[in-house]
Amino acid sequence: MIKKVVIAAAGRGTRMLDLSKDRPKHLIEVGGRPFLYYLLSNLKKAGLEEMIMVVGYKKEVMEEFIKKYQDEFNLKVVNQFDLLGDKYGTACPIECVEGLINEDFISVNGDNLYSVEALQQMNIEDDFVYVAGLRHNEPEKYGVLLAEEGDSNPSKYLNGIQSHYLYKIMEKPKDPMGDLVNIGLYKFTAEIFGAVKKINLSPRGEYELTDAISLLAKEKKVKIKMVGGYWLDFGKPDDVKTVEDFIREGKI
Repeated sequence: MIKKVVIAAAGRGTRMLDLSKDRPKHLIEVGGRPFLYYLLSNLKKAGLEEMIMVVGYKKEVMEEFIKKYQDEFNLKVVNQFDLLGDKYGTACPIECVEGLINEDFISVNGDNLYSVEALQQMNIEDDFVYVAGLRHNEPEKYGVLLAEEGDSNPSKYLNGIQSHYLYKIMEKPKDPMGDLVNIGLYKFTAEIFGAVKKINLSPRGEYELTDAISLLAKEKKVKIKMVGGYWLDFGKPDDVKTVEDFIREGKI
């Protein structure tokens, strides 16, 4: 069983505006606790006992959080800014942990909340990389997952048990070819480290994790895993109330 998880939590979260002025967005309070607490709790419930958190922005505030909850969660901290300087992008947290991991691991975004069910379904011990997919009614806002060489409806043969090879991830398409979106939840093999080293800057000037995944997909090493449960994105001020309501209603 996979025990290690990498949590990407280095960014500020500029879309949170003043809410992230003095702290990383992951530590914005929701329902009496920092948002990150709920993510860590679900990771622990899912059996992921070794947590590697990649931090950067306002690291001193993040370190205070880690010190407070160290006894509750088995946390190891890596500072992305110390290791990579001003290099930026979703691939950077993975680059930062290469020397700490030599086996399969789970990777999550620190500003997303995943159900225990979804996390457990990604704990797959084989030689493939997996990208979690969830159906969404606004796929144009996210990365849309395509399988079977552009099949517009991969969910017709994907469910909680089956999986299929990833063909392509279409980032925020104006005309989505399906409703199965990438939720930033992955199961990686050690091959991801080599793929991350091969990617170049994207058109928006960042090192994109999806570019590394696409390289492996061309070699038939990546599968889509359709997961169940819930997924909440915590990226803009309106999301604070959404998550608060979710907690108050006892859905976590």
